[in-house]
Amino acid sequence: MIQLPTGIQLQEKTLAFLAKTQHLFMGGEWTAPAEGQYFPTLNPANAEVLAEIPLATSPDIDQAVAAARHAFQNHWHPKIKPAKRSQLIHKLADLMQRDLPILMELETLDNGKPLNKAKYDVLGAINHFRYYAGWATKIEGTTIPVDGHKLVYTLREPLGVVGLIIPWNFPLMMAAWKLAPALACGNCCVLKPAEQTPLSALYLCNLIQEAGFPAGVVNVVTGPGVPTGEAISQHMDIDKVSFTGSTVVGRKIMTAAASSNLKKVSLELGGKSPNVIFADADLKAVSQSALWSSFYNTGQECTLGSRLYVERPVYEEFITKLKEQAEQLSIGNGLTNPDLGPVVSQKQLDRVLNYIQVGQNEGAELITGGERCTGALSDGYFLHPTIFGHTNDDLQVVQEEIFGPVVVVSPFDKPEEAISRANHTRYGLAAAVWTQDISKAHRFAQATQAGTVWINGYDLFDPAVPFGGHKESGIGAEMGRSAIDLYTQEKSVWVNLK
Repeated sequence: MIQLPTGIQLQEKTLAFLAKTQHLFMGGEWTAPAEGQYFPTLNPANAEVLAEIPLATSPDIDQAVAAARHAFQNHWHPKIKPAKRSQLIHKLADLMQRDLPILMELETLDNGKPLNKAKYDVLGAINHFRYYAGWATKIEGTTIPVDGHKLVYTLREPLGVVGLIIPWNFPLMMAAWKLAPALACGNCCVLKPAEQTPLSALYLCNLIQEAGFPAGVVNVVTGPGVPTGEAISQHMDIDKVSFTGSTVVGRKIMTAAASSNLKKVSLELGGKSPNVIFADADLKAVSQSALWSSFYNTGQECTLGSRLYVERPVYEEFITKLKEQAEQLSIGNGLTNPDLGPVVSQKQLDRVLNYIQVGQNEGAELITGGERCTGALSDGYFLHPTIFGHTNDDLQVVQEEIFGPVVVVSPFDKPEEAISRANHTRYGLAAAVWTQDISKAHRFAQATQAGTVWINGYDLFDPAVPFGGHKESGIGAEMGRSAIDLYTQEKSVWVNLK
C-alpha cells in the first residue's frame, strides 16, 4: 500500500497502474526483460518503492531496434502518410489530456515535484505533441536553379530509427520534446527514460497503443545508463541518438556514436546560467523571479539562474530579500503542493550536500540553508534552499553544475564586468539580464555566450522557439523549426532533361 500524506487520495487508474507488473514496451507488446533483471523506482519524498522496473540489456535493445526498423520499413514511413501521422499525434495528445490527473500523480510520485508543477509539465508535453502534429504535413524540399537543362530538387526525409535518452528532472516533458518531432518527421523511436523516473513513460505506452500507432513505432526500454543507455548509443542499427543530461555522459555518447556506425547525435547538456541584475531593474519583479529561477524544481533544472550577479548599489538589498524569501519557501511531499519537493534520489542528495561542503571549504559565505531537512521530512531527500555569497568566480560551486537548491550570488560594478563574468564558464545554455535600459539589455544579449537569453524574465519557453546550448551545453537545438532538422536528412536529386 502506497504511503500518502493525510487526506490525499490517488486516482484509481494511478493505483491500478502501480499495482501491475511492469514490462518493456517493444513492437507493440509488453515484454519481460531478456535477462530477468528488475530494479526499484522510489518515491523521493519517503524512499518508498513504487514499482519494480524491468532492466533492459543488450538483447532487449536489439529486439526494440529490430521492431522499430521493421515498423519504419513496412508501416510508418512508407504507408502512414503525413496527414495520418498528424492525426495520430493529435489523438495521443487528446488521450494525455484525458488522463492528465494520472500523469500528474505519476510524475509527482516518481520525481517528487509538487503536483501543480507536474501539471505544468504534463500540459507542456501535450502542447509539444500538438505543435509537432502540425509539422507532419509541412516538411518540404526545395527546387534549386542550376545551369543547363537540368532540374535539381531536394527531399527532406526521416532518419529511420532514433534512440531518445531523457533525464529525470522533467520526465514526461523531455520525452515529448524528443518524441513529438521525431514522430512528426516519420521516424520510429526507441525511448529510454531515466532509471529514477520511468513511470510516466511506461504509462504513455498505453496511450500510444490506444491512439492507434502501428506496432514498433514507439518502443520504451528502461534501465540505467549502463547497460541500457550504452547499448542504445553503441547500436549499429540506430541512425541517431538524442540525449538530454549531463555533459559528462554527453561526451560518452559522442564517443560511442563515433566508434559504432557514426550515428547522428544531438545533445542538450548541463548549464550554469548567469542571472544578471542591474541597479535600474524593477527589483520587485526581479526578486520573485530570481527566487524561482534559483530554486524551481528544487534546483534540478539545467537552465536555472544558479549564478546571480547583482550590481553593487542594490546588492545588499537584493540579497536580504532573497534570503528572506528562500527561508519562507514551504518544503514537503509533492502531493501536498508545497513550494519545493525533494531532490530525486539519495545519490543526488549526497552530491548536493558534498557541493555545499566544498563551497564552505573554499571560503564561500553560507548565507542560508546548507542542511538536509529533519523531523517529519527526514525519510525523504529534502534540502533547505541554500545561498552562497562570493567574490571569486573560480570556486568549484560557481563553475560546476550542482543540480540542487543551491545558488551563488556576487556583486559587480560595471556592465563590462557583468558580461565578462557571465561568460566565465564552460557552459552556455541560458542567461538572463534585468534592466530598464533596453540598449544595455540588447548589448548584453548579443555579448553573452548562451543559446537562450531572457530579458526581464526567466525560464520562458514555447514549442515554437528553438532551445539549445552553446559551448559545452550541447549540440543542436530542440523545439521550433530547428527540431525538424534534427530528425530529418536532406537528399539532392538531379534530373538531366536532355
